[in-house]
Amino acid sequence: MFGKKIPLAWLQLKREKTRLAVALAGIAFADILMFMQIGFQDSLYFSNVRLHSSLQGDIVLISNQSIALLTMKSFSQRRLYKALDLPTVKSVHPIYIDYTSWKNPVTGLPRNLLVIGINPEFNPLNLPGIQENLAKLQLPDVVLFDRSSRKEYGPIVAEFEQGKTVTTELRRRRVEVKGLFTLGASFGADGNLITSDVNFLRIFSSRQQGLIDIGLIRLKPGADASIVVQMLKNYLPKDVRVFTKQEYIDFERNFWASSTAIGFIFTLGTIMGFIVGTVIVYQVLYTEVADHLAEYATLKAIGYTQNYLLVVILQESLILAFLGYMPGLSFAMFLYQLARQATLLPIAMNFGRIILVLILTILMCFISGAIAVRKLRSADPADIF
Repeated sequence: MFGKKIPLAWLQLKREKTRLAVALAGIAFADILMFMQIGFQDSLYFSNVRLHSSLQGDIVLISNQSIALLTMKSFSQRRLYKALDLPTVKSVHPIYIDYTSWKNPVTGLPRNLLVIGINPEFNPLNLPGIQENLAKLQLPDVVLFDRSSRKEYGPIVAEFEQGKTVTTELRRRRVEVKGLFTLGASFGADGNLITSDVNFLRIFSSRQQGLIDIGLIRLKPGADASIVVQMLKNYLPKDVRVFTKQEYIDFERNFWASSTAIGFIFTLGTIMGFIVGTVIVYQVLYTEVADHLAEYATLKAIGYTQNYLLVVILQESLILAFLGYMPGLSFAMFLYQLARQATLLPIAMNFGRIILVLILTILMCFISGAIAVRKLRSADPADIF
């Protein structure tokens, strides 16, 4: 029975081809808007926790005054080494984090980037390009450059791969790029550098030795990270926060979601896209019902129920949803590629987002149809005959 009603809904929609085209364009526009807002929001979250996700450890220590990677506060590394008192702790690794000015070696223009200082005897970051370049970091004034940094930092990657010597100024100190790694730009940093802890303190000469930004703890096999975290919270002074690796990732993500306007703006943009699509589809379906009010009244007169007519309108909504969704999805994927090339942010389509926007599109069209169908109540056979 359901299948027999679909042709009527389709025939009504395609009768006015211009109106159908406008409706599909409106739905596609709403879908593109939702795809872009959700895509940028997810890329924001993902890009800002890539460093956190790359940490090769089980537990993370940070200062209790640190609220995000953008605003890290230092704490004494004695807190980190004190964790070695626990028998389940295998090793600890201090990490330095700070932002400073990088001088483009071609244009001379400065631009801020993130500098990460590590002990080159152990690689705490699971990122391509670091492990094979660890020995180079033991040399003075040597850095590794993020090949995924924005082009405003200069043609560093191209010149390095050509075998040229790449030198520039970092916080007014001469440094040489001796290797490349891959991390990627984020909303907090357009570029990244890795150097040794010794070189880090040379660059940031005002930083006091022994004051670190992140403490990474590796546990012995079989140890339960959540139990050890609780033990460390009870054992260490309260001037540090103790997280499992996943809790630290969630801590950073929650900062961007709740403590900045960015998460709210992208969510609002998604809602606005949903509302715009609902209004457009409602206008089309309402006009469709109004233009065929006499025909609907005739159907009522010969015995068709209000529910039957409601099903027809909802079928029209479903057809509009699928037909408008496909071009919206295709164009959004094209825009994702452009945005990824322009911003170097990890914005990409995924299956979960495809399904989410499809569900929102169907819901959007069904809501429009449910509102528009109220016009059918005025389709009184007595007015026709």
